[in-house]
Amino acid sequence: MSKVWFITGTSRGIGRAFAESALERGDKVAATARNVATLDELVTKYGDGAVLPLTLDVTDKAAVATAVSAAHDKFGRLDVVVNNAGYGLFGMVEEVTEQQVRDQMETNFFGAFWVTQAVLPILRTQGSGHIVQVSSVGGVAAFPSLGAYQGSKWALEGFSESLSQEVAGLGIKVTIVEPGGFSTDWAGSSAAYAELNPAYDQVREAMAARMGEARYSEPANAGAALLQIVDAENPPLRVFFGTEPMEIVEPLYAQRLQTWADWEHVSRIAQG
Repeated sequence: MSKVWFITGTSRGIGRAFAESALERGDKVAATARNVATLDELVTKYGDGAVLPLTLDVTDKAAVATAVSAAHDKFGRLDVVVNNAGYGLFGMVEEVTEQQVRDQMETNFFGAFWVTQAVLPILRTQGSGHIVQVSSVGGVAAFPSLGAYQGSKWALEGFSESLSQEVAGLGIKVTIVEPGGFSTDWAGSSAAYAELNPAYDQVREAMAARMGEARYSEPANAGAALLQIVDAENPPLRVFFGTEPMEIVEPLYAQRLQTWADWEHVSRIAQG
């Protein structure tokens, strides 16, 4: 039986790849974008019986509810909900403005939160469904110049892990996808940038060099990988997309565990 998807942020990049992979195998997709004209090609190729294009700014809670309702009315059910809409904010903690950080949280965190809240009554009634939260390797690791972005992803991961425990007995599955680098426009026109403070130029140069050495995967590969996740009988709570995240996180977690162990004597003092 084909699946019905609700995917945010499908105008380009990984979100577009998710939609195309699902449609290519005969699934149906409610595809959202701020500019619905970017979805015309999907409708032309796969037909309006398979694609429901929806204009959506995920920071608008009422619009989210309307879009979810429209998708459910069109297809009669929702099987896979993918919270993909988001963007990167580049700037050191001292550089970013309060408004930039609030805007980042509104899209990357609250957008996913509103969609999740809107679909849960539908999935509960069905007794089935799979919520996929698109995070990042920056949702478990942190890098300079991305503190606000990573804060939004750490928040997404925290509420999603709690959610997974809350809905486990209701037939609803939750997966947090943590991609590494992909060949998208994430760091280009899709991103926001703070006004630069020269005090951080050396840190910025080191970060740019690190990003330049990263291995970037093609978005289509992410689409194929996600199909494996949503088709699994017991999908993971967390999964990396790409091989670099494991290379980053494995030594990081070992270091964290060692630090906690090294300072256990202080932990015991705090216990009393």
